[in-house]
Amino acid sequence: MEKKKIAFINQRYGLEVNGGSEFYTRRMAEKLTDRYRVEVLTSKALSYEDWADHYTRDEETIRGVLVRRFPVSHRRQVFLMRLLGKMITGLHLNTKFLCDLWVRAQGPALPGLLDYIRKHGDEYEALVFVTYLYYPTVFGMRCAGKNTILIPTAHDEPYLYFKSHKDLFTSAGAILYLTDEEKQLVQNTFHNQSIPSFTAGLGVDLPLKVDQERFRSKYGIDGDYMIYTGRIDVSKGCDLMIEAYQQYCTDAKRNGQKPVTLVLLGQQFMDLPESDQIRYLGFVSEEDKFDAVGGAEFLWLPSQFESLSISVLEAMALGVPVLVNGNCKVLKGHCEKSRAGLYYTDRDSCLRELEKLTTDETSRKVMGNNGKNYIDEHYTWDVILDTFIKAVDAV
Repeated sequence: MEKKKIAFINQRYGLEVNGGSEFYTRRMAEKLTDRYRVEVLTSKALSYEDWADHYTRDEETIRGVLVRRFPVSHRRQVFLMRLLGKMITGLHLNTKFLCDLWVRAQGPALPGLLDYIRKHGDEYEALVFVTYLYYPTVFGMRCAGKNTILIPTAHDEPYLYFKSHKDLFTSAGAILYLTDEEKQLVQNTFHNQSIPSFTAGLGVDLPLKVDQERFRSKYGIDGDYMIYTGRIDVSKGCDLMIEAYQQYCTDAKRNGQKPVTLVLLGQQFMDLPESDQIRYLGFVSEEDKFDAVGGAEFLWLPSQFESLSISVLEAMALGVPVLVNGNCKVLKGHCEKSRAGLYYTDRDSCLRELEKLTTDETSRKVMGNNGKNYIDEHYTWDVILDTFIKAVDAV
């Protein structure tokens, strides 16, 4: 029997693309090729900073997934975005017209994608739109029929309340949430309980071998270290993380202790201070990343806006405790349900939890074991894919 055909729609796609929803889309698409004929509809852009066309081919197959790429009609219009943002949020002019203009300015604007969905959308068992925020989802869902699944990756941020986005959450054929906290936020905001909904995160894939000594030797890392992986950006809370870390170092030295080194992995979008305790290693391979996380005392994720956090799940799967921003309900929920990490809500509580994680080895071991159990129970691929198939059947 011929496999049914589904398509994921995301703003970017590729092995070299770095981003949370993009990584989620790629892993889900690859894992579902045994069950469906999987396609991805996306842009030709590599960088979200300007959406400039990077890929030249209209179609290519990546790890069994047919990728259809559409050219971007204009670059990201940052000035217009900021102006419209101030009008929408500052002047409370939250109209669908202005919000649509903001979405177009943010991009990536893909009129060719919209034409394709109008002509061919009904050929797919399901059109799966990943992340609510961007042009492909906002305007693509308006062109589609009832066979739509929205994976919103939503968190409590001003953009969620833009009028452009309301229709997404009230007209989708089904919604697949990544966490219970995300589902509660969306349903409380849009009162869309009548739409079929499902909850499933992402399966965690670990390499066959994780070797922290290989990482230490390659990058010259000695002694204990904590780690951050991801985009190094103010929007991710990294500025506040650095400030708290510097205070932690000052306190540790005052108490006669050697500070635990902070290792940063990822693309840098903000200035970093000169410090012997802070090691910035840039964007590294998957092998290096897993080796690095596996050898860390704990992983620190300071972001206030996360809808799942793959980096936290990977750390837990490796038996590494986590320290997270408790103002993010999803991250706080991971810690409370797993008992595999600590969370903070302000600078003082952050410093207290840093002190505990850097000095209490017994607690770290207990949290590490708890994290492995949490992943085994909730984030295996069998559990995730079974739930996804139910969402497809619903539309």
